[in-house]
Amino acid sequence: MSLSVSLKVWGEFAIFTRPELKVERMSYPFMTPSAARGVLDAILFKPQMRWNIRSITAIEPAFPEGFPDAARAQPYRLISMFRNEIQDKISSNTVGTWIRDPTKFQPYFVDSAGREGAQGQHRTQRNTLALQHVAYIIDANPVLTKRANQPRQRPSDSDEEPGQDSVAKYVAMFNRRAAKGQCFHRPYLGCREFACSFAPPNGTETVVNWNQALGFMLYDVQFGRDGVHHPGFFEATICKGQLHCDVMSPGNNGEQPVIVRGWRSETEVTA
Repeated sequence: MSLSVSLKVWGEFAIFTRPELKVERMSYPFMTPSAARGVLDAILFKPQMRWNIRSITAIEPAFPEGFPDAARAQPYRLISMFRNEIQDKISSNTVGTWIRDPTKFQPYFVDSAGREGAQGQHRTQRNTLALQHVAYIIDANPVLTKRANQPRQRPSDSDEEPGQDSVAKYVAMFNRRAAKGQCFHRPYLGCREFACSFAPPNGTETVVNWNQALGFMLYDVQFGRDGVHHPGFFEATICKGQLHCDVMSPGNNGEQPVIVRGWRSETEVTA
């Protein structure tokens, strides 16, 4: 039995935001490991394990009828759009006040241009440069955490096999959920409004002919015991349509294990 999982994901839009651009949203040309980990977590998340993203492969998406041939031939496609972003959210204290005294309820208008200026009361308009029509195959393996095989604070899920926590157990559980289309929440491609579809690969996928050095890319965010988030970056290179992301093992094309810069040691972060 394989001790890794493989998942095909695709969607009409995606945005893997570059962190160096603070105002306007501009996507990396390729899916980031953190976005891939988020997709897998949406299907199966357990405190007893975490996902190690081994590789991400770009495959040809199913284009709609009439899509331009010139755009089809590109390894990726960018589209510019104007989006409304929420500036803040309703606090739990405010909701509690409304529950205790419904007469104090005030509607939360998001699209409220003209109430307090052209931008509105709770809205900011930003330009977004997103990806259009993307498809990837994510290869990953579960890694047991310190919580594995420890007493559970909550009952096990109905679809979880009894017995000791192991990599094989979570691989089998993930594959069953992916085949059935089950997920804890709808996976998305970098942004919740860009929901994606997913399914196990069937072997008919065509890998995109793509070779490019992308420079430093966001790998993931590490949550420290000091309450500070530590972003990690790595040198991303696409070779034959595949991005090597494995921090534990060499890649299929002879790449060395990925070195993530900016992370702290394991003793300084939460499990």
